[in-house]
Amino acid sequence: MNNLLKIKKFVATIIIMMANIDLVSGQNYPSDFLRSTGKIYSVALVIAIIFIGIVFFLFRLDNKLTKLENHIKNEQ
Repeated sequence: MNNLLKIKKFVATIIIMMANIDLVSGQNYPSDFLRSTGKIYSVALVIAIIFIGIVFFLFRLDNKLTKLENHIKNEQ
């Protein structure tokens, strides 16, 4: 349960950081073209899907490694 809380905090932090990037910068980026054509949402969606996939993979890998460690510890 503790891992789930850490995941939620991490994801919330990333979302807040991504939302504040545009506010802090104050500069015009090439993303203005993407925003004006509506394609910025497609780019953001693809990046979010890739990020979620990587996070999901890492947590699955962590769970599998924990199970293996526990299995090895129980055999000894």
